[in-house]
Amino acid sequence: MSGTEHPSTVLSLSGFKATIEPERWFEGSYTLVVDGTPQSNVHLDDPTKLFFEYVQRIGLVIDQLPEGPITAVHLGAGAMTLPRYVEATRPGSRQQVVELESDLVAFVREHLPLPKGASIRVRHGDARAVLEKLPTGLRGSVDLVIVDVFGGARIPAHVTSVEFYRSVVELLAPGGIVAVNIADGPGLAFARGQAATLMTATGHVAALAETQILKGRRFGNVVLVGSATPLPLEWMPRLLAGGPHPAKVIDGRELTDWIAGAPVVTDTTAIPSPPPSKNIFQTGK
Repeated sequence: MSGTEHPSTVLSLSGFKATIEPERWFEGSYTLVVDGTPQSNVHLDDPTKLFFEYVQRIGLVIDQLPEGPITAVHLGAGAMTLPRYVEATRPGSRQQVVELESDLVAFVREHLPLPKGASIRVRHGDARAVLEKLPTGLRGSVDLVIVDVFGGARIPAHVTSVEFYRSVVELLAPGGIVAVNIADGPGLAFARGQAATLMTATGHVAALAETQILKGRRFGNVVLVGSATPLPLEWMPRLLAGGPHPAKVIDGRELTDWIAGAPVVTDTTAIPSPPPSKNIFQTGK
């Protein structure tokens, strides 16, 4: 990518402006910014280099899966950072990416091309609606589902309910996992509710984040990992040691205490995630 002007486009569905900018703090990479919010970062020469902390944490979770190619479904495309990571670390994987903004996918493909030969299929449409229409053969055969659905800086309400998560769980193979990116602020009422909801749908959940975020002291990202089978105990020290630091991983009784009785979210009670304050994101402008 060259030139002094950052590539940009206005997305036809949402009306948000999308821009691809060189990342000044991570040489050789580019950040996709949508509606003023950094959405994804891609290192074209080495897709295994992950910039955002929550993406690094999901990458560590992916690394814990059994060796070899996997079947993955990504709800929310962004710049397809994690599909690129899976392709680079597990060649031969089969991946499906679901994205509402079809012109965002075209924009990313033009300026941040996908690896040649990668088995990454993009399906266009609302994440929940497309989820229900995926091929029958995928159900019960997916090793990894990543839920990273945002409209600008907020998570839409309809992808936060127990009904939604149960649809996700139907895709999972035995031992398969779902990783959910949650953004929340002080108090973490939204994140705690999502943990309770994912727990109801899957049965087993761990939460990963920077220590101060899990304590509810500032806005940030919490990664929730759920499975219909117990998460292997050896994962927890590995995820903690893997960082990025300071890191915290909670599960079991500690997670139950952290949820602190937050109610399970249903389709009738679901609300979008809280908006971040305007000074949270700095895009270098």
